[in-house]
Amino acid sequence: MEQISINNITIDVVRKDIKNIHLGVYPPTGRVRLAAPLGMNADAIRLFAVSKLGWIKRRQRQFDGQERLSAREYKNRESHYFQGRRYLLNVIEREAPPQVVLRSKTYIDLYVRPGTPTAKRHDIMTEWYRRELKKSIPDLIAKWEERLNVTVEDWQVRLMKTRWGSCNIPKQRIWLNLELAKKPLHCLEYIIVHEMVHLLERHHNERFRAYMDACLPNWKHLKAELNKLPISHADWKY
Repeated sequence: MEQISINNITIDVVRKDIKNIHLGVYPPTGRVRLAAPLGMNADAIRLFAVSKLGWIKRRQRQFDGQERLSAREYKNRESHYFQGRRYLLNVIEREAPPQVVLRSKTYIDLYVRPGTPTAKRHDIMTEWYRRELKKSIPDLIAKWEERLNVTVEDWQVRLMKTRWGSCNIPKQRIWLNLELAKKPLHCLEYIIVHEMVHLLERHHNERFRAYMDACLPNWKHLKAELNKLPISHADWKY
């Protein structure tokens, strides 16, 4: 990937078949990405980035204070998030198939066989998150298919390291980040709407923002809320 460096800030440069230049600073690390038209020369790209240097630094400072979760060890009374709420993990060892139970507004019970290693506990919790997230998605897609007059032919959940969601416009397929299981349902809805609006407008331009304003007038607040919530030790962005 092409990169430029300005005032010790590294900027990833991606060339695309687009008319206008796009700049983004993404949580949690403040990574900077610039998408430029195919024919734009390097000097013009650098000049644009320099003109936005103040904005880049302000955005990066916002992410510096974002709460980060250390790698989970899946032990008793460890904090875990589900649908935006913090829970304490209660590990129960027994000779039976593994199970995860949302017991109350305080505890998640993790049933495992004695001696189950951390990696296996992680896998068990991950599959539980996947199942729970998939329960919430169909109704939200159906709701917005009707309102937007679009059709989602397929959707999938996967663990993504670079974004909260993505959309394959020709195939009318959307992908949703598994980490959304840990976020409030209204944040999940925001991402679903965001990706479905891409079926109407590919780019993040004025037309796209107009659709978002009409669908979710508070979408900018939802975006800010999502990016301020505690994040895992991996790098996520949107």
